[in-house]
Amino acid sequence: MTDLAQLDLLVVGYARDRVASTCTLIRDGDSVIVVDPGMVADRALMLGPLARLGVAATTVTDVVISHHHPDHTVNVALFPNARVHDFAVTYVADEWIERPPGEFELSAAVRLRHTPGHTDQDQSTLVRSAVGLVALTHLWWQADGPADDPYALDRDRLRASREEVLALAPALIVPGHGTPFRPAADTPR
Repeated sequence: MTDLAQLDLLVVGYARDRVASTCTLIRDGDSVIVVDPGMVADRALMLGPLARLGVAATTVTDVVISHHHPDHTVNVALFPNARVHDFAVTYVADEWIERPPGEFELSAAVRLRHTPGHTDQDQSTLVRSAVGLVALTHLWWQADGPADDPYALDRDRLRASREEVLALAPALIVPGHGTPFRPAADTPR
């Protein structure tokens, strides 16, 4: 397939004395997808870049959450017409549509894959783009760490999911709380 999605970083997240999730816009044909609209110092920090890209919050078709922590979900309601996708359910208005955890095609160039690690409910968003495969995931907080997620309940599962994502040879990783980075030999496993 030659379908490629366009990605735009809305918010570069951080996890220090305060926390904000990295939030990304993906456009793929008729699909307008926001990934991890979580905590930010001011909602304008998310909605402003969206508006500058010509996207109204009401036109967002899908919201993807990497996991159910508030720092990744708190602003989901800013997108009132969007379907919301977690690792095993799609929420549409008052419907709860279950699917088995695994891999789910969201659009022609966007797949969701269950990748437990930070939590058992983690999923990664895999996007075919002009730069190659991009993995949006909380398996990494930032490029420089922490190497071992201090909140992971099962560190072996975290490492296995990291290896699974790295085996896909992503050109870029968009971590849960930092700047996108190119995986390298020293990328934490």
